[in-house]
Amino acid sequence: MWIWLGLAALALIGELATGTFYLLLVALGLAAGGVAAWLSAGLEWQLVVLRKTRVLKKREVNSARNADVNLDIGQTVSVEAWSEQGTARVWYRGAHWQAELARGQAPRAGEHIITELRGSTLVLTPRGTPGSAQ
Repeated sequence: MWIWLGLAALALIGELATGTFYLLLVALGLAAGGVAAWLSAGLEWQLVVLRKTRVLKKREVNSARNADVNLDIGQTVSVEAWSEQGTARVWYRGAHWQAELARGQAPRAGEHIITELRGSTLVLTPRGTPGSAQ
């Protein structure tokens, strides 16, 4: 029990130092494991309690499409012309970038929204189409 509560206290101290809510949730999960130990639950049940509080849940984040992870998502670029292969060179953040058209989009010149990054290639959707940021 004391191990769980000690780890929860360390997570709370880390939370106060960083100001993120993530460590607060970890601390709550660890405290729940401590409560399970206090109730004389076996180690497997303590881990089940941790799992149910989602502390041990693997979080999948697609950073290529997530604007919270990648700040380029949702930014606007201007495309002068598309090649026959559906690619273009665009000027973005002070450099030329390789860009490709998102699936199902018709190639047209003009303003486009960055909807995904594949390596160093920008995936673009024409501005004003459904699914693009305005």
